Amino acid sequence: MTNLDLDALIDDPGTRIVVTCGAGGVGKTTTAAALGLRAAERGRKVVVLTIDPARRLAQSLGLTELDNTPREVAGVHPANGGRLDAMMLDMKRTFDEVVLTHATPEKAEQILANPFYVALSSSFAGTQEYMAMEKLGQLHKQAEQSGDWDLIVVDTPPSRSALDFLDAPERLASLLEGRFLRLLLAPARGPFRLMSAGVNMAMSVLNKVLGAQVLTDVQTFVAAFDTLFGGFRQRAERTVALLREPHTAFLVVAAPQNDALREASYFTERLREESMPLAGVVLNRVTNTHVPDLSAERSLGAAERLEEADKSPLTAAVLRLHADKMQQVVGDHKRADRFRRGHRAIPTVEVPALADDVHDLTGLRVIGDLLTA
Repeated sequence: MTNLDLDALIDDPGTRIVVTCGAGGVGKTTTAAALGLRAAERGRKVVVLTIDPARRLAQSLGLTELDNTPREVAGVHPANGGRLDAMMLDMKRTFDEVVLTHATPEKAEQILANPFYVALSSSFAGTQEYMAMEKLGQLHKQAEQSGDWDLIVVDTPPSRSALDFLDAPERLASLLEGRFLRLLLAPARGPFRLMSAGVNMAMSVLNKVLGAQVLTDVQTFVAAFDTLFGGFRQRAERTVALLREPHTAFLVVAAPQNDALREASYFTERLREESMPLAGVVLNRVTNTHVPDLSAERSLGAAERLEEADKSPLTAAVLRLHADKMQQVVGDHKRADRFRRGHRAIPTVEVPALADDVHDLTGLRVIGDLLTA
């Protein structure tokens, strides 16, 4: 079993992209922010991209808000010449930027005003993950051209499954280039004109199922969007190729709970299958105690004796609380040890749970110290 050296990772100028991933609620956002801050204060020029809708990153970095434009974080120690920018993905604005960049002004105006496009760009399943890929590609291109940053830290979208970050962009690209949407163009062009009777029958059914206005909106969107279809898959493939480069490092973050560790196992295996560079696993929020020698059993026994003697009820209550915590300590460490034994080739680092949430740069520095202890 190998310890994960995160200082070596972020100090290496060959590390250009760090992607934190894992199940929801395991501390990906805090880990990404802490690593970004630590790298900046060790001399890197860092931009952190978060897809966290709770805006916890903005609060912890002392910013009133984050949006689709990187903003410099004040309060970063400047001694080593680094800097830290942060931004939060606005998936609709990113989708709009793609349309404006790759369509003619006339087509772009038609697409942006289309009701089906508004729904697709705002809430369709997979759009957030796809646009995270788009934004990462944009940031990397800007970093290469301008030198604004030499490290991009990505906090992946909160989702039901960590694998969605890799799978959803492909699903959205398949939808946008799929036969169903292209069928909607059939009455107007191409060899489908020869099958107008069958197509008209299909359109009649769709009209009844979707409603005339919805079908019209979709057809109008597809007609205007047609020139952009191929580019979606190409850009997704370029970004996936970027994630396979040696300058990228994936960090899987997991809490010491069975579901989160199962997700981490699936994700590490998926990264191996996809030939994506896994730096290691952060076992986050592991419960510890300052009184490890007082076991849960001994603590409960002492509490019961005090209660039977009707003495020191407050002490008995504290002993019972300690017993509950020790059970959690033992459980967390058993699950973490089992994960490490099952993944001996993967470097890991264990981060203890803190009593309070992180809400400022000082708290992020504490997390950074714990990540690299």
